[in-house]
This record gives sequence, C-alpha cells and structure tokens, in this order.
Amino acid sequence: MTIMETYPITVGNVTRHVPLVETLPGMRIPLVEFLGDVELVREAARLLEPHLPEETEVLLTTECSPVTLTHTLAELRDLPYVVARRRRRAYMEDPLIQEVPSLTLGSSDTLWLDRRWAERIMNRKVAIVTDVVSTGGTIKALDRLTYRAGGHVIARLSVFQQGQREFNGEAFALYNLPIL
Repeated sequence: MTIMETYPITVGNVTRHVPLVETLPGMRIPLVEFLGDVELVREAARLLEPHLPEETEVLLTTECSPVTLTHTLAELRDLPYVVARRRRRAYMEDPLIQEVPSLTLGSSDTLWLDRRWAERIMNRKVAIVTDVVSTGGTIKALDRLTYRAGGHVIARLSVFQQGQREFNGEAFALYNLPIL
C-alpha cells in the first residue's frame, strides 16, 4: 500500500492535511475538496462573507466542490444561488453554453446554464464563488455566462488561489496554495 504525500492547509481555525496530486507531469498541487467537510466549509464561508459586497443579489458557482461553500455563504446572507453545470442534463431548456479555456487538470471544460437558471441572473448583481482559482479560466467563463444571461458581476470570491499569479482584481482569495 502506497502512502499518499499530504500538504497542510489552514482556513481560519481549521487545519487539514490534503493529498498532493500530480495533475500534469512534474506539477503537483494540494487537492482541496470541500465536499463532505462541514467544518471546513463553514469556516471558509464565515471568512469569505465579509468580502461579499452588500449589494450582491445572487451567487453563481460551478458544480461540484464549490456548491457546498456557495450554499453556506448564501445561508449567511440569505441569498439565492445558481449553479452552472459541467455537462448537459436532459431537462435543460435552451441552455447557455460556455467553454472554459483551460484547467489546472490539463483538460478543457464546458459549463452549461439552463435558461431557467440564467433568468435568475438577469438584471442582477452577481458574486461568483469558487473554492480554488488556478488559471482563472473558470472565473472568466462564469463572468461570460453572467454577461450572456444579462447579469453584472460585482465580485469574484475564492478560498484559495493556486500559485503566485496575480489576478489583477479578477478574483479575491483568502489564501494562496503552492504549485510544487
């Protein structure tokens, strides 16, 4: 049995040892997953909440990992939220489709936003919420989806920024994660 190497992360008062995974040859990253970790999600949402503009009317995120974070943040502010899917579902009506140019995992992606959910963004002030920003591709795709749905992005919040890249105001992150 191989023992996986881990990396310590701390979010406020919560520390976890997360696995180090090789996403591309020679590139290892700490794999942070919020699913199933109620304590970590609550602490991250508590710390992000003060950075959420008061005028925010709706939150937007992607499935899967950032959904629990976004839900908890929405509860703190009593806000609705919308989830862009990573694949088309049979029930979707006239979805908005947005390509994601690149991901840290070395593959491209597509986001799908059902027209009925897109209508919840129309003419609203939107805050994008995610767990980790790496290349910024997903944030930019969510920006584009918001624009295409008729909304206005007023904030981009993340718990972690991967690597040392500066996002020039594109996204606020609480913490930095290394690329090893």
